[in-house]
Amino acid sequence: MPQLIASVEGVEIKHMNLHKDRTTLGRMPDNDIVFDNMVVSGHHCAFELRGLADVFIEDLGSTNGTYINGKMVKRQQLRDGEVISIGNFRIQYLAASERAAFTQTAAMKLEAPGAAAGSRHAIFRVLTGSSAGLEMPVVKAVTTFGKPGVSVVAVSHRRDGYYVALVDGDALPTLNGEVIGLQAVLLSNGDVLELAGTRMLFQLKHEPLPSGQS
Repeated sequence: MPQLIASVEGVEIKHMNLHKDRTTLGRMPDNDIVFDNMVVSGHHCAFELRGLADVFIEDLGSTNGTYINGKMVKRQQLRDGEVISIGNFRIQYLAASERAAFTQTAAMKLEAPGAAAGSRHAIFRVLTGSSAGLEMPVVKAVTTFGKPGVSVVAVSHRRDGYYVALVDGDALPTLNGEVIGLQAVLLSNGDVLELAGTRMLFQLKHEPLPSGQS
């Protein structure tokens, strides 16, 4: 799930997941994200979520403007890692909320029983849309993907592998063209999951052991 990390002078002040089709930011209390500061307009900008990971930012006619890489923007698609500037606020955009938690330690916890070639970790690689190629790692015992109210699946890591099941939404996801329901289905390397209009490839990756180990 895409996320925003807001900071002032290097100090993190807010951490927000983008799960709605449209998320507004501004000084007024009716916004989804409220920055009570006079440099921020009452309704300053909005974030539009398309699919699972495509996010557009739109300035709402703010007084002081919305900037990316020092350039004022009216509307454009955000790229992973870009930093939005509003006055002295800095807001980093991350296309996948799980990325920040993806460390070697987490990957070792997901090592499959009997894996001799090194640690293994699972990812979903986006196949469609402008976010094609984006990798979303599966680093928790249960990781959810999707859009609340539309289609959400849970991917659970068990001793014998990774399983996917529908947990919310009326739009039924498919795995290799077959509909997924509430009953968990075992994932295999190379499976294609279609969720909320986005196709994703499930992959199990191996990491070699450090030199001198076998």
